Amino acid sequence: LQLLVLVQVHGQGGVKFQNWAKTYGSSPELYFQPTSVEEIREILDMARQRHKRVKVVGGGHSPSDIACTDDFMIQMGKMNRVLKVDKEKQQVTVEGGIFLSDLNVELNKHGLALANLGAVSEVAAAGVIGTGTHNTGIKHGILPTQVVALTLLTASGEILECSESTNADIFQAARLHLGCLGVVLTVTFQCVPQFHLHEVAFPSTLTEVLDHLGDHLKRSQYFRFLWFPHSENVSVIYQDPTNKPPSSSASWLWDYAVGYYLLEFLLWISTFVPSLVCWINRFFFWLLFSSRVENIAISYKIFNYECRFKQHVQDWAIPIEKTKEALLELKAALENNPKMVAHYPVEVRFARGDDIWLSPCFQRDSCYMNIIMYRPYGKNVPRLNYWLTYEGIMKKHGGRPHWAKAHSCTRKDFEKMYPAFPKFCSVREKLDPTGMFLNSYLEKVFY
Repeated sequence: LQLLVLVQVHGQGGVKFQNWAKTYGSSPELYFQPTSVEEIREILDMARQRHKRVKVVGGGHSPSDIACTDDFMIQMGKMNRVLKVDKEKQQVTVEGGIFLSDLNVELNKHGLALANLGAVSEVAAAGVIGTGTHNTGIKHGILPTQVVALTLLTASGEILECSESTNADIFQAARLHLGCLGVVLTVTFQCVPQFHLHEVAFPSTLTEVLDHLGDHLKRSQYFRFLWFPHSENVSVIYQDPTNKPPSSSASWLWDYAVGYYLLEFLLWISTFVPSLVCWINRFFFWLLFSSRVENIAISYKIFNYECRFKQHVQDWAIPIEKTKEALLELKAALENNPKMVAHYPVEVRFARGDDIWLSPCFQRDSCYMNIIMYRPYGKNVPRLNYWLTYEGIMKKHGGRPHWAKAHSCTRKDFEKMYPAFPKFCSVREKLDPTGMFLNSYLEKVFY
């Protein structure tokens, strides 16, 4: 009885969980913010006794329902310490709940940095690896490839140390864990010496970029490009390490007054007159992306950028050699369906192949193609046709969806996409035989 009373103190009822884009949410029966491993153990004991499921959540950025539950929710924000910095090995061990935004600042004090980061840093270390967050750079893998060790608290309350040399199988599963193997308590990242990045953005055309893709990939360490649907317009972005002092050509007026407020207003108007979207995409390219822009800053400030406002996104990884074909097919589909509109940008990024079982880049260098539909003032814009057309093209070219984003795939799809899917399933069933860490998103994945 005492145990129950102890835990009850920490569990809040009536908390509504929503993801950042407010596209998904749930009302967990109890919401916990534990401060120690012991407390998490107690929550799991209580869940076991009451036959409840448990979901662990970090920053809540995933644009899908991967973190939703009506049972118990554990928010790891209070377990956010840096536990150890090993300057010799250039490694850092942190608690799973630390936000990368805090870790970046801490690492900087020690002259270290993460070699690659996604667009957003208000995300927890354990969550970033849970969904396979990525950025761009053909010499760089997705973020979980920077993880050299982690500890996992399983459904039974056992703590497992995992690395290449200890529990190696569980390690390859847990580096992209989908939140279904247990609670990730600590993560050890391989870092690099702190560095500055020089970002150059310049206008180009879709034809030029696709015809010279190999050259662009060689020319810049972190190369990506933005394509503006309903046009040939492309903004090419190079980011490369530099020793030059920080400088910026950004301005509040353009980035916010125009790039945010005016854009949101015009997109809202386009919900009544959809044909305006083609014009908006071209107008904003001309306004904000048609001249060369340069920025130099500490690496994480360049990697991170504003996601503007609430949005629906899809992001699939296809084999890198399919990039041109797939993008041209998407462009043709939009041209052949005048009623189908697509907001800018389609963001195209690249990542090195890896051996993480559920990585979209498993055993192949990949191109990620991210499509977006904004929700101006929270209003939903019809997107089903565009979404299904895009998914069809991605599937046809051997694509695999980003785990954090909404997609319509089921177990049958994943069995085809992932050679190591059965291996992952057997590790999951061994670590969580009763399915304590499942929810409706994960049931579609595994059943």
